[in-house]
Amino acid sequence: MKFAMYNHRAVIIKDGSMQLINGFNDVKSLLPHLNEKLFLSSKRNLPDTNLLEAPITDPKQIFAVGFNYRDHLQELKTKAPKSPNIFTKFVSSLAGPNPTVAIPSSKTDWETELVVVIGKDGRNIKKIDAQEHIAGYMIGQDLSDRQLQFANDEPQFSLAKSYKNFSPIGPWLTTPDEIDDLGSLNISTTLNGVEKQHSQLKNLIFDPKNLVSYLSTIAELYPGDLIFTGTPGGVGAGRNPQEFLKPGDQLISRIDQLGQLTINFK
Repeated sequence: MKFAMYNHRAVIIKDGSMQLINGFNDVKSLLPHLNEKLFLSSKRNLPDTNLLEAPITDPKQIFAVGFNYRDHLQELKTKAPKSPNIFTKFVSSLAGPNPTVAIPSSKTDWETELVVVIGKDGRNIKKIDAQEHIAGYMIGQDLSDRQLQFANDEPQFSLAKSYKNFSPIGPWLTTPDEIDDLGSLNISTTLNGVEKQHSQLKNLIFDPKNLVSYLSTIAELYPGDLIFTGTPGGVGAGRNPQEFLKPGDQLISRIDQLGQLTINFK
């Protein structure tokens, strides 16, 4: 199933139509009830996807994973992590799937990512049980101000990735039962019609189940928590010469079966 937010209401999207979910005004409150019978309104035509809102707006926690694709490690000349390299993003940076983003510096970069949505809380979750705690998947864009990130000798991740609208997500939450093989899905970034990133989710060093299990050994996970799982190679900072976003640019982030984000810059 695909769950989205439209006009501040939780909706289910299926076969090109949309139905309101009675009793739920947001997707986050719906997550513990995904296996229950849902009471739906009559079918409506699917609106323009530009009108869809962020499926999750107030998670308790947003985790993000650095250096989780080998080609991204190589382009930034970084050693492979022994365990997941975790930082956090701030909730105020979340945006819907079609935002306009103000560029804070001349070194603003792109990072398309798979986002895992937690559906069931827990601590010390075993990898074999981790899938039971995943409500679904979305596309995320982890925009990064490299000027702020590398202003000091030691990189500063969280603030550099948490400006307003720096974390677009969506366009909907896709439940795991809709995906036959998550690893086979292609992930890509297109800037002004030119592809900049392309990989498959099977190239993640630490996959979603590993990440859920690992994080839960340290922090309790709650329904609605988000995990940005990392980006493949092809970011602007890793190119020679380097490339960064400019006012007037349009960035499209895609993952097979999960839809796309369309981000404009000013």
